[in-house]
Amino acid sequence: MLAPGQKKTHRAYVRAYCTTPFSALKAVVYDFSPSRAGEHARNFLGSWNGKLVCDDFAGYKAGFEKGMTEIGCMAHARRKFFDLHVANKSVLAEQALHSIGGLYEVERQAREMTDEDRWRIRQEKAAPLAKALHEWMLTQRDLVPNGSATAKALDYSLKRWVALTRYLEDGAVPIDNNPVENQIRPWALGRSSWLFAGRFAVGNGLRQS
Repeated sequence: MLAPGQKKTHRAYVRAYCTTPFSALKAVVYDFSPSRAGEHARNFLGSWNGKLVCDDFAGYKAGFEKGMTEIGCMAHARRKFFDLHVANKSVLAEQALHSIGGLYEVERQAREMTDEDRWRIRQEKAAPLAKALHEWMLTQRDLVPNGSATAKALDYSLKRWVALTRYLEDGAVPIDNNPVENQIRPWALGRSSWLFAGRFAVGNGLRQS
């Protein structure tokens, strides 16, 4: 975004919020902010205290402390192991990817189900897989040195495990936040052509150049 009067630009952000793939209401809202500070997310969400599927962005933490429910993104957890496997062909990462793939296979089976039936199949098939994966991760974590890339990949999931598996308890909640990331993709693809945003216009709207 242009910095008025300085003939320079600074980094600004657009954050997307959308309904889940299972919701009858299909909606997405884009919120522009001049910085990545967590206050912008908190101001946007206000007193809302529903279930938020998200990554580990620190700006949401205050909302969780005030009653908003954190639903962790399994795709972000998977990405840590994917990157680890790409970097060094880690066997441990490959095993983790296989196990997480089992959770996503259940989601493929449940995609067209009702929320109640989706919850039921998750309890029957996904919950045991998640329990086994968690136990396996705990065991592996004891075997790898602190600070290693493998430890960091494991720690990302282990520290967020409660949030990552909350989707199992609600058939209306997705396993990850990939749908909203797809909604932000046009902005990511277009920014190289748009170059910059001009400034905040009257009424705090965004004027694009």
